[in-house]
Amino acid sequence: MLYVCYPKCTTCKKAQKWLDDNGFEYELRNIKENNPTYEELKEWYNKSGLPLKKFFNTSGLLYKSMNLKDKLSEMDEDEQLRLLATDGMLVKRPIVVTDNSIFVGFREKEWEDILR
Repeated sequence: MLYVCYPKCTTCKKAQKWLDDNGFEYELRNIKENNPTYEELKEWYNKSGLPLKKFFNTSGLLYKSMNLKDKLSEMDEDEQLRLLATDGMLVKRPIVVTDNSIFVGFREKEWEDILR
């Protein structure tokens, strides 16, 4: 299992504690230091079944400063994925990647239902 997070993020800390408390083993990856690549993002997006917008950190300062709320609708999926690959702070976190699923953001109930 791959756990992609930003260590200073409180939601990421809470999610990591949940993983630890429930005995999950994972590889930790700091999204700021090691941003997901275009190829990874494309694979995760396709595997997740989620709308691509769910991969954007819409509450982040970078998202807001770039006015992405207005610009995303004018971009195709490929352009959006390439944009996400430019900076980890644009990407919603935490992300958990397993063989079968992708989780974007921490929703404890969802994680419990699927990961246990």
